[in-house]
Amino acid sequence: MRRWGSSHQKAMEIEAENNAKAPISKLIQVVSRLRDPQNGCPWDIEQTHSSLIPFVIEEANEVADAIRNGSDENLKEELGDLLLQVVLHAQIAKEEQRFSFDDIANEICSKLIRRHPHVFEKNQSITREEVSKNWEAIKLIEKPSTPSKSPFTDRLRHKIRSQSGLAGATHISKKTADLGFEWETINEVWEKFNEEIDELKQALQSKDISNAQEELGDVFFTLINVARWYGLSPEEGLAGTNKRFLDRFSYIESALDGKLSGQSISKFAELWEAAKKHLRQINKEQ
Repeated sequence: MRRWGSSHQKAMEIEAENNAKAPISKLIQVVSRLRDPQNGCPWDIEQTHSSLIPFVIEEANEVADAIRNGSDENLKEELGDLLLQVVLHAQIAKEEQRFSFDDIANEICSKLIRRHPHVFEKNQSITREEVSKNWEAIKLIEKPSTPSKSPFTDRLRHKIRSQSGLAGATHISKKTADLGFEWETINEVWEKFNEEIDELKQALQSKDISNAQEELGDVFFTLINVARWYGLSPEEGLAGTNKRFLDRFSYIESALDGKLSGQSISKFAELWEAAKKHLRQINKEQ
């Protein structure tokens, strides 16, 4: 009879032990073993809160992509990858005796209960707008701002500190408009957009790159306001454009058997139009 090696037997014992645990407990245990200084994984052991920042952002973006594509299998996988990042950060903090996963879970539970008194205390029916107002009011009570002549601006700065430029601009535009800092008509927004385009052109023509960079930002910011007026999402719009571009370019690359270098612009243009027609036909058939 063949006898299993001790390492294999140990692995089987660990697997059996983990299978008996609740899923979240199992995940925490797996990550703990990966971080074990003696027998863990070298990559996992060397990670820090800072080194994991790109992965947190990447996994969150991949969750968003899975949602846009409507795939439950992808969404389940990507949510798992994002949860792994949370557990990794919790494990690192636990090793440094700062806080644990339980502390994280308890804190978010307390926050949700505290910020939803209409559900957990009064059990009353309120509108979505009232929920948002109550949420902001409770936040101010929880974390009173230090004395400042511009507390609203300070809160905006705090809110967008970790967001992309696009997301941050969208948030600023909406919140300041809610206060009344707003154009009176959409025509005025378009006039501002055209003004910013002209200023960008002038900066580029004068080869003032520093000013052109600023004007480019002004163009994007004003266009985000145009989107807000029409109820459009800049983030979703750009994500959709990225997908359409890559779908079309994939068609071009396949048509050229992967030979992209050395092609004429006219050949690219011809295949680009063919790709648009091809993909449009596929969308009609779906």
